[in-house]
Amino acid sequence: MVATRCAPDTTLELYQVDAFTDRVFGGNPAAVCPLDAWLPDATLQAIAAENNLSETAFFVPAGDGFALRWFTPAVEVDLCGHATLATAWVIVHCQDDAPALLRFSTRSGELTVARDGDALVMDFPARPPAPCNPPPTLLAALGLAGVPVQVLEADDYIVVVDDAALVASLAPDIRALAGLPNRGVAVTAPGGDVDFVSRWFGPNVGVDEDPVTGSAHTALAPYWSARLGKSRLNARQGGRRQGSLECEFAGQRVRLRGQAVVYLQGRIRV
Repeated sequence: MVATRCAPDTTLELYQVDAFTDRVFGGNPAAVCPLDAWLPDATLQAIAAENNLSETAFFVPAGDGFALRWFTPAVEVDLCGHATLATAWVIVHCQDDAPALLRFSTRSGELTVARDGDALVMDFPARPPAPCNPPPTLLAALGLAGVPVQVLEADDYIVVVDDAALVASLAPDIRALAGLPNRGVAVTAPGGDVDFVSRWFGPNVGVDEDPVTGSAHTALAPYWSARLGKSRLNARQGGRRQGSLECEFAGQRVRLRGQAVVYLQGRIRV
């Protein structure tokens, strides 16, 4: 065996966590990188690109909580649900002396995550969607031209169809979706064993399809809460890979409850 020697670069902890699932290889994988202090933005973006997951979360201690940032392989984003859940899971299950209530300062304001049995509950700002006139290429890019739909928008376009099987069968033109002005596109329908199902596509932020998008549910939960006349909802998202979450619409806030599983723990060199 040939002996090798690693270069004396900076080493950082790294976790890969499957969020919104109770089993490995389910839900939505996110990388979580604890830091003592912020690295240059270019380094954070390079780490996220190297991880090549839909999101990499970085956090540093800040007062009685943490500062939290999220990066796709292409850009920094304002809000990410599954990587927040993954980060909180790492703090609670992989680090010592975690508080009962986690506080995160983010580009979307202060977010909190609380323990609830074997799950965690995230408290996010609600973003109720409003009806809109869709771009002329949207439905064609989704393969839904001629299909009865309702289109709304918040941060994303939200396309509502009547059949969960139609959501499952989507094979959109990702290049065509990349030219649209909003962050991404969620397609949703009533569920059978759950209140609603969805899929989310975000090529504008470097994520062709995200298996479980917590941030999209800050708009999906208010919509389905009003339509179904209930504040607590069970949701499932994804195509080939899926995850589940519980949503509670509470006026100005949406609470998202889910579990996670640590798949990988190691160190990276930068």
